[in-house]
Amino acid sequence: MKPSRTRYSIVGLALGLAVLSYIQRVAISEAASPISRDLHLSSAEMGLVFGAFGLSYALFEIPAGLLGDRLGVRRVLVRIVLAWSAFTALTGAAWDVVSLYSIRFLFGAGEAGCFPNLTRMLSVWLPPRERMKAQGLLWACTRWGGAATPPLALLAISRVGWRWAFVCFAFLGVVWCVLFLWWYRDDPADHPAVNSAEQDLLVASRNLTRHRPGEGHWVSILLTRQVMVLVLQYFCFSYVWYFYVTWLPLYLREARGQSASHAAALAVLPLLFGGFGSLVSGIMSRRLPRRAIAFCGFLATAILLFAFTRILGAFPAMLAMGLASFSSDLTMPISWDACVDIGGPYTATVAAAMNMLGNLGGFVAPVVGGLILQKTAGDWNILIYTMVGAATVSAVCWIFLHPGAPGKRPEPGITSEPVHLARGGLSS
Repeated sequence: MKPSRTRYSIVGLALGLAVLSYIQRVAISEAASPISRDLHLSSAEMGLVFGAFGLSYALFEIPAGLLGDRLGVRRVLVRIVLAWSAFTALTGAAWDVVSLYSIRFLFGAGEAGCFPNLTRMLSVWLPPRERMKAQGLLWACTRWGGAATPPLALLAISRVGWRWAFVCFAFLGVVWCVLFLWWYRDDPADHPAVNSAEQDLLVASRNLTRHRPGEGHWVSILLTRQVMVLVLQYFCFSYVWYFYVTWLPLYLREARGQSASHAAALAVLPLLFGGFGSLVSGIMSRRLPRRAIAFCGFLATAILLFAFTRILGAFPAMLAMGLASFSSDLTMPISWDACVDIGGPYTATVAAAMNMLGNLGGFVAPVVGGLILQKTAGDWNILIYTMVGAATVSAVCWIFLHPGAPGKRPEPGITSEPVHLARGGLSS
C-alpha cells in the first residue's frame, strides 16, 4: 500500500498561514508614510510603533509555545490567528501614537507562538527527510508573501485608505481559521484521510515530539549552551531582517530619492531574494553541512551590507541588499529545524525561545534605528553598519552550534529509553 499524501495538505495550511502572517505584519511598513502624516508622528515615534510588535511578540512567545506543546497545535493556532486578525483590523482605528502603539503591541501578543507551533506541526506531520525541505519552502513563502505586500498594500491604501486596508487584511485570517478547523488534526492517526502506510511513515516523527516520563523540564532545556547560542544568532539575524520590513521603504524615499511607487518596487527585492535563499537552503542542507551553510551565509551578509553603503545607484545597491537577504535566509530552515533536534517534545518551546530573542531584535532594531536617525540628522549608513556587526556576530555563533550532530541524541524509534534532554546531551 502506498502512503496517502495528507501530510502535504497540512504543509499547504502551514504555508498559507506563514504567508498571511507576513502580509499582516509587513503592511504597516508601506503604510508608514500616510500613518505618520495623518497621526503627526516623528521618526522616533514611528520607530516605537514598529518596535511594539517585536516587543510583545517576544514577551508572549514562550507561553504560546508551551501551550502548543501541552494543549496541541489545533487549539492554540486558532486562538492565535483570531487574536492577531482582530488587532490587525483595529490598527485602522488608531487616532494617535499611544493608541497605535497599544494596538500594535496587542497585535504582536496575538501573533506570538505562530511559527513555533507551525514548526511543531511540521515535525509531527512530516518524516525527518522531508522536514528541512518543508522548512525551506515555508520560509520562502513567508518572504515572497512579504515581498508581495508593499505593492499590494500600496494598492489597497490607494483604493480604500490605510485604515480600511488593515480591515481587509484581517478578514483573510478568519478564512484561514475556518479551513484549518475543518481539516487539521494534532495526531495524524486521528485524521480520516491518513492511511496506515502514511501513519507508519510518521511514527518516528510522532515519537520525537511525544512527552515521556522522566524527561527534562523545559527550563533546563532552555538553559543549555546550544539553546543560548541558537537564540543569540537569531537575535542578531532578526536585528538585520527587521530593517527590510520597517525602515526600508522610508530609506528608499529619503536617502535614495525614490518615489513611493519606485520605493515599493525596490523594497520587494530583499524579501524576494530571501525567499530563494530559504528554498535553496532546504536543498543544499541535504548535501552540505548545515553549520557551514549558516556560517558562510551570515559572513556573506555582513560583506554585502557593507558594500551596500558604498554603492551609489539605487537599483545596484538594492541588488546587493537583496543578495545579503538571500545569504542570511540560507540559515532560516537550518535554525528552525535545529529547534526540533534540540527540543524534541519541547520543540515549540525551544522554537519560541529562539523566536522570542529574534523578536526582541525586531523591537530593538527599529527603535535603535529611529534614535540613530534622530541623533545623526538622518545618517542611514550608521544604522547599516550596526546591521553589519549583527550579521558578523551571527556568523561567529555558528562556529559553536552543533544541532543534530552524530551521537548527540538517540534517533527516534531506535531506543525505548526516554530522552533526557536536561542532561546536556545536545551540548557540544
